[in-house]
Amino acid sequence: MVQAANEAPTPTATGEPGHTQVLPVTGWMLLAGCLVGLVVLDSVGGLYWIEYSGPAKLIGALLIVALAVVSPRLDSRALPVAACVCAVGSLCLSVWFHLEMVGSSQSLGFAEPAALTWLLLLVARRGKPSWAALAVPLLGMAIVLRPVSVSVRQSTTIIALLFALAAVTALGIGLGMRLLLVDRRRQAAALRLEQRTEFARDLHDFVAHHVTGIVVQAQGAQAIAGRKPELVPPALRRIEQAGSEALTSMRHMVGMLRDADGEVTLTPLAGIGEVHTLVEEFSAVGGARARLEVEGTFDDLPVEVSTTAHRVVMEALTNVRKHAHGCTEVRVRVDRSGERLTVRVSDDGRSRHHSQSGFGLKGLAERVGLIGGSVQAGPVTGGGWGVEATLPVSPAPATAPAKTKVAAT
Repeated sequence: MVQAANEAPTPTATGEPGHTQVLPVTGWMLLAGCLVGLVVLDSVGGLYWIEYSGPAKLIGALLIVALAVVSPRLDSRALPVAACVCAVGSLCLSVWFHLEMVGSSQSLGFAEPAALTWLLLLVARRGKPSWAALAVPLLGMAIVLRPVSVSVRQSTTIIALLFALAAVTALGIGLGMRLLLVDRRRQAAALRLEQRTEFARDLHDFVAHHVTGIVVQAQGAQAIAGRKPELVPPALRRIEQAGSEALTSMRHMVGMLRDADGEVTLTPLAGIGEVHTLVEEFSAVGGARARLEVEGTFDDLPVEVSTTAHRVVMEALTNVRKHAHGCTEVRVRVDRSGERLTVRVSDDGRSRHHSQSGFGLKGLAERVGLIGGSVQAGPVTGGGWGVEATLPVSPAPATAPAKTKVAAT
């Protein structure tokens, strides 16, 4: 099954990536192994056994390799700052080689340039822009100038060009990943705004619905006050209860809207009653046949619960149309059990792999999470695909909505 879960902090919308782990454990171990292997290779080649320059190169390589190994755990500010320090240290070492005019072979090596290239990729991907603008050229110079730091020969020039190609490639990969993350953040922000806009549309009709009910009850109480005064206190209690429920639900919905800006278009409220229309329209289009099963009472459902249930069914039926190849029947079940409302939509089509780049279920999980519910989706027993949402009838207090993701298990 696929379950909505809290997602780790992600880069902010301002373009400054946050503290995110770039590599899984296996990738991190592979990186560390490769860099340590290059240090051993340079050592076997005699790079660190030369008097004066050898120990300096060994210390510099070990420090830069150590930084590269821990770099996935550094935040967006510390990473480029540390990379700048390493690049400056490497350039100073190259200048010292040039002034001392030691043998050209002493300036070559692979561990240090490889670690600097990895840092260049990582800084371009998620470094704080102000520091990354300084770190990138320093890292590039440190990588390219080391082979020609002692003498410019055909062999050292070729090696320098190869290092430059590697640096440019790493820079391109890092910037490409950065732009991809920015685009995904933009899409996620647009999705959140769309969800809050839908809540704003619901809020108008919700207020009209409850206020109208309160007014009708108040008018009835006024009409019977002279003839049957004993019926006035119960009517007032009903008015008080309706007003309290309306205020509580309005606080939840307004809390969900607090980050949404701009003018919204008002549309009719869609709830459990409109689920019948959704199912009928789905079957009328042709292809798969939808069947609705309803159990329990839904008259006292809060508006945010009923509209979210409607959205669950709508999103699930849309996904059936898009992805359920060979589907002949869709089963929609809405079950009210105590203080919990369960909405299940399953089909008998061929199982399909959920796309992690899609935002439909992610947006649905966020909306359900705002009222304290949960969403699951995945293959069902006997073939096909299913979506199940569990909604609390008494909504949870509105809090800052956690960013959610859909992760396969």
